[in-house]
Amino acid sequence: MTKTFSESWYRVANQKICLRPVVKTRRQNFRGERWIVLENPFSNQYFRLRPAAYEFISRLRPDRTVEQAWQQCLERFPDEAPSQEAVIQLLAQLYFANLLQYDLAADSAQLFERYKKRKQREIGFRFLNIMFMRFPLLDPDRFLVRTLPVVGKFISPFGALLWLVVVGFGLKVVADNFGELRAQGEGLLATNNLFLLYLGMVAVKALHEFGHAFFCRKFGGEVHVMGIMLMIFTPMPYVDATSSWSFRERWKRVLVGSAGMIVEVFFAAIAAFIWAKTAPGTIHSLAYNIMFVASVSTVIFNVNPLMRFDGYYILSDLVEIPNLNQRATGQLQYWAEHYLFGVKNTEPPARTRREAGWLAVFGLTSGVYRVIVFSGILLVIADRFLIIGIVMAAACLISWAFFPVARFIKYLASSPKLDRVRNRAIGVTAGLAAVLIVLLCVIPFPYSFRAPGVLVASQRTEIVNETEGQVTELLARPGSVVKKGTPLLQLKDPELDLALAETRAHLDEVNARLLQAMDKESADIEPLSSLRDSVSATLDKFTDDSRHLIVRAPHDGVWVAPGMNEFVGRWLPRGTGLGLLANPASFEFDATVMEEDANALFAKKIYGANVRLYGDAGTKLPVTAWRVVPGGQNMLPSAALGWAAGGEVPVTADEDSQGNKSAEPFFEVIGKLKSPDGAGLLDGRSGKVSFRLAPEPLLPRWTRSLWQLLQKRYQI
Repeated sequence: MTKTFSESWYRVANQKICLRPVVKTRRQNFRGERWIVLENPFSNQYFRLRPAAYEFISRLRPDRTVEQAWQQCLERFPDEAPSQEAVIQLLAQLYFANLLQYDLAADSAQLFERYKKRKQREIGFRFLNIMFMRFPLLDPDRFLVRTLPVVGKFISPFGALLWLVVVGFGLKVVADNFGELRAQGEGLLATNNLFLLYLGMVAVKALHEFGHAFFCRKFGGEVHVMGIMLMIFTPMPYVDATSSWSFRERWKRVLVGSAGMIVEVFFAAIAAFIWAKTAPGTIHSLAYNIMFVASVSTVIFNVNPLMRFDGYYILSDLVEIPNLNQRATGQLQYWAEHYLFGVKNTEPPARTRREAGWLAVFGLTSGVYRVIVFSGILLVIADRFLIIGIVMAAACLISWAFFPVARFIKYLASSPKLDRVRNRAIGVTAGLAAVLIVLLCVIPFPYSFRAPGVLVASQRTEIVNETEGQVTELLARPGSVVKKGTPLLQLKDPELDLALAETRAHLDEVNARLLQAMDKESADIEPLSSLRDSVSATLDKFTDDSRHLIVRAPHDGVWVAPGMNEFVGRWLPRGTGLGLLANPASFEFDATVMEEDANALFAKKIYGANVRLYGDAGTKLPVTAWRVVPGGQNMLPSAALGWAAGGEVPVTADEDSQGNKSAEPFFEVIGKLKSPDGAGLLDGRSGKVSFRLAPEPLLPRWTRSLWQLLQKRYQI
């Protein structure tokens, strides 16, 4: 709590001021407490005061000094009256908001000077929010009043029922055609669709803003500002429905905040009907774009309370914490000033610990979320329009880094709060900056990178039948451990048996004729000898084929043949795959290292590596040695590593690639595993290998990763 008395009290004690006659007051309840809301109808601004503070403000008169008003308030409310420090802060805020009236001739000049400064602050605020700058253009209130008798009929229980019916059927249309919707979304950012996408966005956002305006006017609020907002440098309509903040009923404020999304979803459902009933063309594409904008933008921006759009104001009303973003920032600033800088005469925005926790969590998460969302938006835009993306990134860097740093330096140098502790504040700031620099640039942290891969038996063979035939019997159980030469299955080919018997008889006949020719010294000896050799070769081939009717294991290992029991009785052409024979005594891990990690793979010393398999991440399998296959590769060692099979490596959409052709080159690294229990491993099981490198500070790693990202995406 602030002190009762202030050293700066003499500056305001003898002033004679009061609230301007145009200021309106309303009572509202927040979190079970009564508050007084001051409304300035000319600037459409609202200020929230506690009853004790308003008791002081209400006692200000043109013929009464601030000291006299404060003394009266202190005598009547000794426990709740604001302190002198709080009075000074309150008067300063009301002064800059042009809510105070002076009995001085110079007050008019000061009024315009304060108005000019406020406009300058508003312009500065626009540039700080450069991706969402607003430019007011017209007053729509008269139009809203004229059209409200018609539109207002839909803001009723009948309108709610109609909304539920239309949206319900619209969701059914989306569910029935989800595959087509997803396929059409692949061409959303195509050049020939950008104009229709923007047109749909403008139409949806115009309806969205009129939804806010009509709901606000329906409940008695006034809407006097409508204009253009540059949302990520894209012109979009907006309205100022701030007057809803004065509604006493919370449900009205929530409905006004939700009105834009309610209207968006309603017209998105209508667009779904149009899309489903039209053939490919302009109307069809425009309806799809309207559906997309009304759904994606609503989720990312409007519903999400971490950005200052509809969801933010709805959350603020639901938890009954007005000015949520400002108070969250104030709470974090209070903790920094109180605990780091040692400022004593300051009061936290939160009244309870629970509220302080709410504010702190919101302030941190909203800041991180904005950075993530805007960074993603910049990357997407730069993918299509590199120059525009660079300009936007530079503008965001200036508004998010340069201006805040400049304001903070000015705060350290001239803030009255730090008069007694300025040296400590500068010292703490310099110390924290030094710690941050040392932490990011000097202290080395463990450094490693991971790559996906599959487990491969060092000795593995695909079993195939070397002769065709019908499977009569399985001689070994699939999944069992077999030795070299162990029979796996029996084939039968009656035609081969007949051909073998016929060839043997033919050979006997040729041998007999050859003996007869030798007795008579006939000239047929040479042709018969050639015929015998040919028949003998044929017999050898048939004999070899007959021997291969029993498929045997070429080496020791585990015969992996899922579904082999269904092969009994089936005729198998020659070369049919009959499973895999993998030796479980030794395994290798075949990893795919992407290009962004190639620098660490080749330019840095690797101190060790280990493998973790999916489904058994708690077990590390040490890698004793590894080798890099020279040159970039495009074919994955297993389709399980690609996107088509649920892996993380991007693959091409070619029909002949079978899901194992990567979209970008990679380096293949084969590591030999040291496993105490090799029998527990299975060939083809996927996982990740982690390569341990020399420790390195964080900032060089982050800088290198950012540069690699820019090189990869934009070939900079």
